[in-house]
Amino acid sequence: MQGFNVLYPMGFDAFGLPAENAAIKLGADPKVWTYKQMDKMRKQLRSMGAMFDWNREIVSCDPGYYKWTQWMFNQFLKNDLVYRDITKVNWCPKDQTILANEQVVDGSCERCGSVVEQRDQEQWMIRITKYADRLINDLEDLQWPEEIKAAQRNWIGKSDGAEIDFKVTNGDSLRVFTTRPDTIFGATYMVLAPEHEFVQKNKSTISNWSEVEQYIKSTNKKSELDRQQSKEKTGAELKGLKAINPATGKEISVWIADYVLAGYGTGAIMAVPADDDRDREFAQKFSLPIVTDYKKVGFEDFGKKKSTYRLRDWGISRQRYWGCPIPIVYDPAGKAHPVPDKHLPWLLPKDVDHTPDGTSPLARSKELFRRTEKIFGKGWRPEVETMDTFVDSSWYFYRYLDSKNKKVFASSKSMDAWMPIDLYMGGAEHTTMHLLYSRFWVKAMHDLGMVKEIEAYKIRRNRGIILGPDGNKMSKSKGNVINPDELVEKLGSDTVRMYIAFMGPYGVTVNYPWDPNGVVGVRRFLERVWKVGQSIIEVQKIHKKFKTEP
Repeated sequence: MQGFNVLYPMGFDAFGLPAENAAIKLGADPKVWTYKQMDKMRKQLRSMGAMFDWNREIVSCDPGYYKWTQWMFNQFLKNDLVYRDITKVNWCPKDQTILANEQVVDGSCERCGSVVEQRDQEQWMIRITKYADRLINDLEDLQWPEEIKAAQRNWIGKSDGAEIDFKVTNGDSLRVFTTRPDTIFGATYMVLAPEHEFVQKNKSTISNWSEVEQYIKSTNKKSELDRQQSKEKTGAELKGLKAINPATGKEISVWIADYVLAGYGTGAIMAVPADDDRDREFAQKFSLPIVTDYKKVGFEDFGKKKSTYRLRDWGISRQRYWGCPIPIVYDPAGKAHPVPDKHLPWLLPKDVDHTPDGTSPLARSKELFRRTEKIFGKGWRPEVETMDTFVDSSWYFYRYLDSKNKKVFASSKSMDAWMPIDLYMGGAEHTTMHLLYSRFWVKAMHDLGMVKEIEAYKIRRNRGIILGPDGNKMSKSKGNVINPDELVEKLGSDTVRMYIAFMGPYGVTVNYPWDPNGVVGVRRFLERVWKVGQSIIEVQKIHKKFKTEP
């Protein structure tokens, strides 16, 4: 109405655990169940009068869409942005799958609430950490609320400091990362993460190994978040080993403790209890020395500059059926190869028992293994993991521009016309998930010559939340979801939409719950407006009949 071109499409991020778990609960096929629900939602949206451009609709579980997700994965693989590695992962015992760090809330699975376990497991990783500095620095030019920028900076968690080597009495050495290298004269002991390779390497030298081993086992039951938030300091000394403070030349004890994380810095710290609260609490509990009158120096005497990050590389392997198949096959020697473009989309097999049992459901598909050997040869086998659904949603906005194109994910002409996005609105819960992942994805695509922009969204606004009748966030698991079908049928779409519009500003979570009486009140108001309108029409008819002025 104001002379601007507006793109207002609709799509369905349709792969993932919610759809699969719902289908399993109902004894249904995930694909059949998902497409049935999408049909239902289309009818709901149309009944509400939503004016989407349905010609641009995308569905992430359609082969025509995930073909390009797989193609991008292969481009990243060719350019060393994807790799295979054994890492400690978050394992959901109920959903029987790996979770990204961002999908763990207060030590529990964000989907089902189960306490997350820690496991060492081989999986496919994406090098998002390679872009850590750019993800921080490029925030400056974005017209985003400062709280969103701050949340992303904090999640990436850049720390500047130094790496310093400490010699060990057994002839080995330990490298620490510290943000306060100037406090090295106050370092009175060292602490390693329980998973640090130095510990296992020297178990024959550690005189109290049974005690240390028991402590390591107890730590493995905790998530990283639990370890960071725990107020009680626990640990075990590596007796029989001492480190030498390079500043003082004195021997200091070496410990393991769960407040030190293997993935942060080097997984080892020099403890300065006089200047660090956590170190002081630990020292006081285990009666370790605290030196307060020490001199402070520059790091150039003992170490080299280094930056480290809280952000970890993105593990995308999932041991579930309803997801984008990872387009990888293995030769008889076990070497991984990308599925060639001509065989994309690499389709999900249909003969799968998708009931979770801790293994990948695709491993039980005879059709998938037959297909692989038919195309690549005897002894070749397929990858049986599927991708994290945040991969699907990291680039969807490009497909909206050219959703029917079978030759490319989006034409240059369509991207020139519509990108970058002028205004992007979404939930605050995605600030360190979808929003961060998609920023990385666009930067990687830019570096590989796929797109021109380095940021997809000029302006970002978080939407608010309408609470359920019980005052909690609406959730199927809580049974407090409002069904729009019933309201529209009973009160009309205009009533429902107007009630939502008057509940509060778009970007604010409404601090009072959905009120059935409030909806009825809006209906009464509209009925009065209608009656007034009808009265005006009747008056106009009378004046027209008698040819008088109203």
